[in-house]
Amino acid sequence: QVQLMESGGGFVQPGGSLRLSCVASGSNCSTYVMSWFRQAPAQQRELVATIRSGGSTDYSDSVKGRFTISRDNAKNTVYLQMNNLTPGDTAEYYCNAQKFSYSFNGDLNYWGQGTQVTVSS
Repeated sequence: QVQLMESGGGFVQPGGSLRLSCVASGSNCSTYVMSWFRQAPAQQRELVATIRSGGSTDYSDSVKGRFTISRDNAKNTVYLQMNNLTPGDTAEYYCNAQKFSYSFNGDLNYWGQGTQVTVSS
């Protein structure tokens, strides 16, 4: 059982920056794969960035070079630093934690409540 609490969303002008935070509670997330997803109006949910327990990361092509995902295992927190934001980044951003469960014989998958990011002049 993992609860994810997100913060850091808001309104920002193009070219600006935001830092999203996701704090996990209930279980230690150091062994979980942590990801950020986003969903814009009339769009499907999109994987933005992933960080694994060993620290390796992946990014969608649309955010490479602008976004950085990181984690602080001692604080059970994952971050998404978003720089040089554009209107195309406007979306609801969701934190995700995932780990395979041998008992369940499938993935444990937890989601945050979402935080809105709006990029507009």
